[in-house]
Amino acid sequence: MLGNDWAANESGCDLLQGAVEWQPGFRWGLCVGVSEMANSNRKSDEEMTFAAVPKAVVSRLSLYLRELQQLLSEGKETVRSGELGSRLGFTDAQVRKDLTYFGQFGYPGIGYRTDELVQAIRQILGTDIEWRVVIVGIGNLGRALLGYKGFASQGFQIVAAVDADPKKAGLKVEGVEVHPIEQLGKIVKRCRARLGMVAVPAAAAQNVVDQLVEAGVEGIVNFAPMTINLPEHVSHVGVDLASELEQITFAVAKRWHAQQQS
Repeated sequence: MLGNDWAANESGCDLLQGAVEWQPGFRWGLCVGVSEMANSNRKSDEEMTFAAVPKAVVSRLSLYLRELQQLLSEGKETVRSGELGSRLGFTDAQVRKDLTYFGQFGYPGIGYRTDELVQAIRQILGTDIEWRVVIVGIGNLGRALLGYKGFASQGFQIVAAVDADPKKAGLKVEGVEVHPIEQLGKIVKRCRARLGMVAVPAAAAQNVVDQLVEAGVEGIVNFAPMTINLPEHVSHVGVDLASELEQITFAVAKRWHAQQQS
């Protein structure tokens, strides 16, 4: 787990002391072996590819990881697939099927060793090493993201912040320095950031994304409520909070209509 000691270096990037940095060629999350434990049962790099793993499985891996970390904090050394699944609303068969994409992790008569499975999933997801992130847009949402303490513990380090408002340049928000938008490309390269978070108005999002891609960012989380265009080699996740609320209202309205008709 990454430490919490921040240090601003001469490059203007806010770095965590002692973090292991991602490097080109070091390895990618899904295409790795995990710990030495039962290593012979793990699938090879050739067998494990991004294309072979459904997106829903990767999403559930994140849920498994959070629950396993909670179990560790409770002092739980082992866990069975049924217990892990029931805590999240999944069947034991679903848990075992998801993990089988990446190898065999359990022990007969024991289940899973919690700490080993946490390590394995973090290596599969690539979050056992440092991922440097630049966030663009330091409004209310951007400030909230900078203040979220869960990023560092999961391997994500926000190394710099960028905003179009010249009055914010030079400010420190949650210990991270804000730079002018004109320096976005330079900051990305100087801080060696591979990921970007975009929290700007929709009208500015595509331009910001284009600058991030040109600077070498390889993955983007977009909070702007619009569809962005990206080259194939750049990964992207869109987070539209209003759309998420619409999914909830649909479910609530559906249940209400069913009650009215019964």
